[in-house]
Formats: sequence, structure tokens, C-alpha cells
Amino acid sequence: MTVATVASRALAGIDAPEVTVEVHLGPGLPAFHIVGLPDTEVREARDRVRAALNHARFEFPARRITVNLAPAELPKDSSRFDLPIALGILAASGQLAPEALAAQEFAGELSLTGELRAVRGALAMALSARAAARAFILPADNAPQAALAHGARILPAKTLLEVVAHLSREAPLAEYVNGASQRLPSYADFCDVKGQQQVKRALEVAAAGGHSVLMIGPPGTGKSMLASRFPGILPSLAEGEALEVAAIHSVSTQGFEAARWGERPYRAPHHSASTAALVGGGNLPRPGEISLAHHGVLFLDELPEFDRDVLEALREPLESGRISISRAARQAQFPARFQLVAAMNPCPCGHCGERSGRCRCTPERIARYRGRISGPLADRIDIKLEVPAPREAELVAPVGGEPSSAIKARVENARASQLARQGRPNADLGTREIDRHCGVDRDGDQLLRHALARLLLSARAYQRVLRVARTIADLAGTATIGAEQIAEAIQYRRLDASF
Repeated sequence: MTVATVASRALAGIDAPEVTVEVHLGPGLPAFHIVGLPDTEVREARDRVRAALNHARFEFPARRITVNLAPAELPKDSSRFDLPIALGILAASGQLAPEALAAQEFAGELSLTGELRAVRGALAMALSARAAARAFILPADNAPQAALAHGARILPAKTLLEVVAHLSREAPLAEYVNGASQRLPSYADFCDVKGQQQVKRALEVAAAGGHSVLMIGPPGTGKSMLASRFPGILPSLAEGEALEVAAIHSVSTQGFEAARWGERPYRAPHHSASTAALVGGGNLPRPGEISLAHHGVLFLDELPEFDRDVLEALREPLESGRISISRAARQAQFPARFQLVAAMNPCPCGHCGERSGRCRCTPERIARYRGRISGPLADRIDIKLEVPAPREAELVAPVGGEPSSAIKARVENARASQLARQGRPNADLGTREIDRHCGVDRDGDQLLRHALARLLLSARAYQRVLRVARTIADLAGTATIGAEQIAEAIQYRRLDASF
């Protein structure tokens, strides 16, 4: 009996546990078994590995082979185990020295001719290999993505033969050096939007403090256009944040392109999306849209058209910045610190409030339409504003509004003051931090007390008014919140009564 162990990495998350591949050769009839909760894609590795080894002129053992994927309770998926399994067979059968496998990680899908094909999650695995101080051998097509983990030793290969030659010290693999220059993220510009100055101001406040936004207006007023330009005024991603974004996207079905490094995610799921698609799920839990929007923007257009259960699932992650998914076989927790930007029509026909007077919706129909958004969810949205139809003079005027770069500069200055003062954006302030950092002068305090009595604001809404007012003060460069900042923050809550 001969046993060889090859290290690979699980793909369930950035901090996934290590998975070992053990190949056991024993007497008996020829057989090839894979144990350890493999899915269909992993079980099919038997045929791929056998064909790849035979094509490369290695001897495939004519004895019973047992491949154990540990830990046994963790479900295994994807074809990334092909390369570790093949190397384990070679080491266990004496065709490769077992000690050559030490201090290295392996991942890669094998074609029937022994070529290495790209796999999902290269960056997440590279981060895990870097943390373990191990070299990472993987397909050459995955190298640009894995190299984003600065400090990781990435050794790309094109074929199984190249990997074996490296391990045999006949032809060492060259360490991958990412020589490509990082391009600056490219976003649509706010200067393309005609008019809507009040809406742009509200979005600037939201970007500066990390606040959620709901835009209400008739069709064609520019709600989607404004939302698509919102990532362009957000502060630039820090390196750690960019790594988190890239690692999450690398384990998704769409993968991550190295050329998108440093871009704020912008996710805009259709209103027919299911709860699992939005928050994540599956037998083997995968991140959903809210996790793919981590450190970015989640835009929900036609908000009342989403299923109510889908919208209610947003309540917890909006507060906590993470989502916990529990299944009978496994529990998983994904980051979900996204910025919600939503849009909706004012009524079912969409024309309520227009000067044309086309709307024929009754107050009951409008109330039912807006009632699709629950009060607890609406209470968690910091800024609610109307987006009116632009006037004729604004539409015919040439494009020449304030560019996103100018707005972003003010947003970054305000965000920098927040991080220096409390270490987090204003939207994430807790109760004690609000008491400490959101001091209001006497005029502002009187105005706020009056608004509490007139608007019947909840305790949560009261705290959110203070957070928004703190952001407005940061944009103005003032240390104390005054009546002017309180008045503007209250204006962003005046639509609460309609939900």
C-alpha cells in the first residue's frame, strides 16, 4: 500500500479549509474510486486523469486506486482537483518523488491530452496559498488573476508534462510576474445627465456617507441613467477592498477578469430574480447578487415588481453587511456590504404627478402599489427622493454639467474625514458612535425635535437622519451639525409617510 498527499484548496470561500488528495494503491481488481463527497464534475475526473496520464506516456497503475478528498464532510465541486489527483497517482505509483510535492499547492482541469485548462476561484486559492506560504501551480490562463494576490508565488503551466518536469527539477517553471499596467476604472460620467441637480446632490451625499437611496419618478426621467453613473463618484477602492471584490467574483460562475481590477461592482438584477439569486444559496451555497455587489452598488430597478420575499431578505444584510445562509448539510457566511440604489415609479401607470395629467390611478391603487415595499425595508433606506421629469429647456440645452471627477473629489474628501474621525463611513455608525460624533447645535436640535413630532419618525429613522446630516456636514467641512444640515437630511425622509 502506497499513499501520497497533494495539497489543493477548497473553493467555498476566501478562507476555505485545506483539502488534501490521498491516493491509495492496494491489491485487488483494477478500480478507480473518488470518495469525500465529490459531485459529478469531480467524479468525472477519473476519465480525464486516466486519459491525460496515458497520453503523456505515464504508466497508469493496474491496481485499485482510492482518491480521498478530505475533509470528508465538505462537499467538493469543480474540476480543479484533476491536477492534484494526477500528481498523487504519479507519486503513489513511484513515478514521481512524493517529497517533490511538499510546500506547493496545485489546481487545474486536465484535458484528455494533458493540457491544463482554467478553473474558477484562482484568486481565492492564491490568497489561501499565500497565507500558508506555499507556491501555487495552476493553469497559465489563470495566472493573471492569481497574481493579483501580491506576494503569492505563482507558477503557471500549460500541460501536465510541464508540471512533472518542474517537480522532477528537469525544467523548473518560471514564476509569473504581472507586467501589465493597471488601468484606471472607467465609468459613465454624470455630465451626461441633463438637469436633475437636486437628485445629483442627493446621490453625492449618499456616495460620501455610504447611504442607501430610493428614487421615485415617472418613466424616462433618468433614474437608471443616474444609477449607472453612481459608481463613478464613489471613493476609489483600497487594495484590500479590491482583493475582496476580486476574490468573491472569482468563485462565481462568471469569474473575474484581471482587467476589471479596482472597479466598483455594479449589479442590476432583473425584478424576476429569486431569493437565492439575490442573497445566495444552493445545495453548496454560492454568493448571490448582494455579495457580488460587495463594496459596490446594487441597483434594483422597478423595486415594487420584485417578489416581496426577495425584498424582505435584504433587511438583515442592509444592517449587518453580511449574509448567513444555512442549509441542512452546510452553513456559509458571505460579505454583503453593498450600497443599495433603488428606483420605482410613483404609481402603477407611472405618470402620477406629471404635468400632462395622464395618470388615472386611484389613491387606493397607489397605496397598494407602494405597499409592496414593507415599512421595515423602507425605514432602512436613508434617502428617498422624487425624480421629476426634466423641463424642456434642460433637455434642449447642450451637455455640460459637472463631471463625475469633480463630484468624486468632494466625496473622497468627506469620506477621508469620516475614516479619520471614526474609522468607518457614516452609514455604519452605531448608537454610541452617533452620540459621540453627531453632535447637533441648539437650532438643529430644535428643528430635529419638531420633525420627530410632525413626521412620526421611528427610532431607526431618527438615527439615520443624524447619519445623513453628519455626512452633509462633512461635505460642508463643518465639525458640528447645524439646522441647515438637519433640514436637508429631513427632506430626504419626507416620503416616509407614503410607505
